[in-house]
Amino acid sequence: MNKSRVSLLFGVLLAWPMVFAAAVPYQANGIKIGEVDSNSAIIWTRLTREAESKSDGLEFPLVNYERDPNNPDRRYYPGPQIPEGHTLEEMDRVTPGAEGWVRLKVWPENHTDQVIETEWAQVDPDRDFTHQFLLTNLEPDTTYHFVSEGKSDLQSEESSKVKGVLKTAQVDDKPERVVFTVVTGQEYHRRDNPELGHQIYPVMSQLNPNFFVHTGDILYYDKAGPQALSVELARFKWNRIYGMPFQRAFHNRTPSYFIKDDHDTWQNDCWPTMENNKMGDFTFEEGQAIYLEQVPMGEKTYRTYRWGKDLQIWLVEGRDYRSPNDMPDGPEKTIWGKEQMEWFKRTVEESDAAFRLLISPTPIVGPDRENKHDNHANKDFKYEGDLIRQFISEQKNMYVVCGDRHWQYVSVDPKTGVEEFCSGPTSEAHAGGFSQEDRSDMHRYLNICGGFLSGTVDRANGKPTLTFRHHSVAGEILNEEVLRAE
Repeated sequence: MNKSRVSLLFGVLLAWPMVFAAAVPYQANGIKIGEVDSNSAIIWTRLTREAESKSDGLEFPLVNYERDPNNPDRRYYPGPQIPEGHTLEEMDRVTPGAEGWVRLKVWPENHTDQVIETEWAQVDPDRDFTHQFLLTNLEPDTTYHFVSEGKSDLQSEESSKVKGVLKTAQVDDKPERVVFTVVTGQEYHRRDNPELGHQIYPVMSQLNPNFFVHTGDILYYDKAGPQALSVELARFKWNRIYGMPFQRAFHNRTPSYFIKDDHDTWQNDCWPTMENNKMGDFTFEEGQAIYLEQVPMGEKTYRTYRWGKDLQIWLVEGRDYRSPNDMPDGPEKTIWGKEQMEWFKRTVEESDAAFRLLISPTPIVGPDRENKHDNHANKDFKYEGDLIRQFISEQKNMYVVCGDRHWQYVSVDPKTGVEEFCSGPTSEAHAGGFSQEDRSDMHRYLNICGGFLSGTVDRANGKPTLTFRHHSVAGEILNEEVLRAE
């Protein structure tokens, strides 16, 4: 991985990030702040040829696949993803990368006399002109400001600067008020503001979240306009969505944890050995690799983070280790894999956090639609799902937060009592696939709408509380539940 390790040794107001640019290269995708804990963070950067994504390019044709009449298991496309006689660089919202060098300047808030500069690092053309900086030896519960600088070569002046800010987590023996937000399902063509992106991002910023979790389907490789039938088109989709001003401004100032699901790995309901019948030259393995280049990420895509005395979260991997969906259910069938399951149980049992949250890309409790076969709430993975639900039910103050479903809900497993909170998709146009007529006894809340989930960990009369709120895309509170630690 193209990543620099930077050790910072230093002896809350969050400033809105700013972008400055003079000459190539630029940073049209801004920065992403990831994997923040009490003493470290990863800063993702990318150099670009232009200061903004192309806004006057050709529109992509919506070319969907069709079934091959001679082979019902195969798909074909009746036309090209890019119009004949044209190239990707002519298309709308293209954001070409640029060779060059990047560095960070980092300092604690109100201490501009303590600026630390990283070494200049060369972006990697083989990783879409990106570079990730690993910052270590940060102080807990501290706000840091930083500037990402880019230039074409070591002899040149800086041609672009992007300002960002982050706050580290509190240590695990001190209580801290923590606010976080969770989303799922983000498709470019369903954004609610054509020029700026998804409006939930500035709305979430108003909450000043300590961190943000994207539970997956960050984009849709297998949706038209264009279908990502190559590595080039797959990277284009990342550059397009994170060139949108709303997304860019949010991620320049908000620590984030990213989880991938099916559509941002490869295609709908995919697994590693799945046959490629519609994704052209683009493979599952290439999707895995592109994800790691496009988001700030550590050694593993399953991990746990502690935010003070009262909150610990577990972020799990749901694609890399899974069995085929059509394999008969039983002890050998898995979504998580043996190693991840053992890690999950061990680290949960070791935790003394007041609240423990499993944040999953897909449902653990459900209920889901009868025709789905891809998650632990489906009968196809019931054996492993039962094990996870039973284990969680044996823990105090442990809950599930999930994405994937295109509706908001709170549900309770009738057998174990495990409670699940689903965020719903990022826009109103993305909501659907379920209805109020599908409401069951498992549902404590159900709303077929876009929006996001927020959580606030605090203390009332010295006792830890966790307040979940479902929000509309405009921020309106649609549902609120206050949980008190036993």
